[in-house]
Amino acid sequence: MTQNVTEPQTKPLALVTGASSGIGLELAKQFAEHGFDVVVNAEDAGIEKAAMLVQASGAHVIPVQADLRTPEGIEQLWSRVQAIGRPLDAAALNAGVGVGGAFVDTDWARDLEIMQLNVVSTTALLKLVLVEMTARDEGRVLVTSSIASTQPGSYQSIYNASKSFVQSLTEAVQDELKDSAVTVTSLMPGPTDTNFFARAQMLATGMGKGPKDSPEDVARQGFEALMAGEKKVVAASLAVKAVEAMNKVLPDSVKAMGNRVMAKPRD
Repeated sequence: MTQNVTEPQTKPLALVTGASSGIGLELAKQFAEHGFDVVVNAEDAGIEKAAMLVQASGAHVIPVQADLRTPEGIEQLWSRVQAIGRPLDAAALNAGVGVGGAFVDTDWARDLEIMQLNVVSTTALLKLVLVEMTARDEGRVLVTSSIASTQPGSYQSIYNASKSFVQSLTEAVQDELKDSAVTVTSLMPGPTDTNFFARAQMLATGMGKGPKDSPEDVARQGFEALMAGEKKVVAASLAVKAVEAMNKVLPDSVKAMGNRVMAKPRD
């Protein structure tokens, strides 16, 4: 909106994608509670309600409903960020979805949407954000990866592969920016109590039925790691941190079998 352009810069500005619920909403709250104004994005109309919740912390919140699965949605979001007329001090690239099921059974259109959102939009926005931040040599980026990036995803193949891409990309960019004041942090949550499993049609799986971390804890640990300039944070519980440690030494065949046990639908 035009009134945003003329507002004085009194607070740092942050961008959070996938912010209508779950980890993204809690990340937006973290930014707001720590003195940031926030641009929040999601594809669904729930982003308006989410913006009101975040605004309760006293932040100025700008909701942008845009579908990042499309080039037009990416452009729409970035144009709104630029129209504010303020430097972007932090970004949390959190939007992502998954789908459960055998690779030969999942719908190709759904697979493609996952890759467009998790891989293409994350990469596009990371490039746009970092081009701006490196030009100023200032800024922080949090990229939501996953513990799934550390293992082959039997019965969750597209999702795990997309997060492996995101994790590899993030680590490469971290190395490229090692002499820069710009930091990039990878947030690697395990199963979290969000609507992810319902949307992925995985409620009847071991993952869907098993214990989950709270999105508040994941977001808090992610925000703290971002502000500390850490390269990655495995969030949130000790159990998830143990899985990440084991995955460093286990062979891929064993990890794939473990993912199959947890992701294959149960009768």
